[in-house]
Amino acid sequence: MFKTCIFCNRNLGANESVENFPVGKRLAFDQERGRLWVICDHCRRWNLSPLHQRWEAIEECERQFYDSSKSFSTDNIGLAELDEGLQLVRVGRPKRREFAAWRYGSQFLQRRIKSALSVAAAMVAGVAMTVAGANLLPVIIGIRNSRVVARVRDRDGQRLSITYNDMRKAEIHRGDSPEGWSLKLFYRPGERRILFWSQGKGRRKDTLLEGQTALRAAGQVLPQVNEWGASDAQVRDAVTLIEESRSPERLFERVAIEQAKKRADGALFADPKLLRKVDANTRLALEMAAHEDSERRALEGELAVLEEAWREAEEIASIADRLLIPQAVEDTLEKLKRQFRHDGART
Repeated sequence: MFKTCIFCNRNLGANESVENFPVGKRLAFDQERGRLWVICDHCRRWNLSPLHQRWEAIEECERQFYDSSKSFSTDNIGLAELDEGLQLVRVGRPKRREFAAWRYGSQFLQRRIKSALSVAAAMVAGVAMTVAGANLLPVIIGIRNSRVVARVRDRDGQRLSITYNDMRKAEIHRGDSPEGWSLKLFYRPGERRILFWSQGKGRRKDTLLEGQTALRAAGQVLPQVNEWGASDAQVRDAVTLIEESRSPERLFERVAIEQAKKRADGALFADPKLLRKVDANTRLALEMAAHEDSERRALEGELAVLEEAWREAEEIASIADRLLIPQAVEDTLEKLKRQFRHDGART
């Protein structure tokens, strides 16, 4: 097993994460084509691994990529960092449904459990105090409603403190901006600290956010609106909505149009412009899309560099792997391709 870069001759390092390929601190793999590279930390060139050392290692890399808690994918390439420090570069279209189910499933389940425990604890405390002769349940509810649950920035960079009650009033509007939608938020201008939590301070105000500012704010507010998490089935439905819309902006615009139409159609829908009145699966899709867009923008520079390096390395790998195929087989394949094209043209 090689241990030095074939381009700069420096040591490639080692890892303890991939048992079948303990070389390198950054591995790139393409499961569909059966490629495995070690990316040199010094010259950043991609070293193609020998054929006999790839297959089990590629399967291991694929599994660990989706098990990682720190990963992000675009249409052609993904990047993940394992807890042990090894970085994995996955080449190829991500399995979005499996990826989303892995990434959000446990997160939403934990959120549901946390919300249930929080409500149960508040009820138990309120009942206990009532039995003891002190009806503090309204006080507990008041503290819950006034605590700060999100902090966002407006287009001028000013920090807005949003309480639980303010969050419930957040609205999505069909707008005249290029994005076609806007987000109306209610907030407090300040905060005050009380024991282990912060409460909003000052008179409630509102602001209308558009574009990337609105998208970033939605990523902060929606986890609070979706406080009860989701089931695996809901996550799959949300992923379908994201795939149909193709981009976060289009998804938000689509929802804004649909909610505006509901409002115009009649009184069956109570305040459909409120984010919390949007269908639960759609709200989950909005949250996931907003977060993925933020991560994409943060990583798009590095992923673009990785994709460019991959395209160059793939050309070399294609040539290298074909050197092991006998010329007679190559000639037969080429003959079959020509025959297929000829038959296809006649039909």
